[in-house]
Amino acid sequence: MSKSYKPGPDDAWEGMVEDKSRGMLDGANMYHFVKVRRADGEFMKVRIDRELWKSIAVGDRIVKQPGSGPAKA
Repeated sequence: MSKSYKPGPDDAWEGMVEDKSRGMLDGANMYHFVKVRRADGEFMKVRIDRELWKSIAVGDRIVKQPGSGPAKA
């Protein structure tokens, strides 16, 4: 698995949520992450907003289209 990242505005991907996590990486702010298995079999760890993190579960599909943030499919 590669390093986690915040999706850029032009990124596009979709996949299934394998794991959810959160942490205070800088000691002051809570960050929310999901481990996503893409259709090509690769895994990636992506930072998402709190509302999306709370609304998804392991096994759900999420999609990131260019020009928008990740969303539950």
